[in-house]
Amino acid sequence: MERLPIRRAILSVTDKSGLVDFATFLVARGVELISTGGTQKVLCAAGLPVTAVSTVTGFPEILDGRVKTLHPKIHAGILANKDDPFHLQTLAEKGIRPFDLVCVNLYDFAGAVERRLSLEEAVEEIDIGGPCMLRAAAKNFHSVLVLPSPQWYGAAMDEMRKNEMTVGLEFRQIMASRAFEATSRYDALITSYLRP
Repeated sequence: MERLPIRRAILSVTDKSGLVDFATFLVARGVELISTGGTQKVLCAAGLPVTAVSTVTGFPEILDGRVKTLHPKIHAGILANKDDPFHLQTLAEKGIRPFDLVCVNLYDFAGAVERRLSLEEAVEEIDIGGPCMLRAAAKNFHSVLVLPSPQWYGAAMDEMRKNEMTVGLEFRQIMASRAFEATSRYDALITSYLRP
């Protein structure tokens, strides 16, 4: 798919800088927003329409928030190849709607290390669902735009403005590489911290 229309987005961010402006841009152009806990609260407080992930999955957040987005209705929606009729048929049969945009940045594990938290407390700052969504969206960049940091919101909005709310394949591939770079750095930091 050369040009991807952006109609449905999932947003789950720790760094909320620029979030409201970006989400406002999306909503003003008819994009449906799906979100998790803290991100959803910020968007609701800004008066933006947003649907909870738990509404999409039909399953509440559990284990003190450890399990929120790890669900087929999220990951199948991210991983479906929109050029593959069988993938689209499977989504339809399972009542799953695809995502076009995954906007995720990760728990601040570096900050946890700097604060000298106990090992048990620091481990709670290891993001699981976020890297899974980033990697899934980056793998499927032919069908999904992934934004792993607020630093890319401006470029994404420029791309959408210029192209009637579509995003080109080259931009999606660049963002995929940035997402894998982000998860790689994140994993390296955790590896270094946990190594005896």
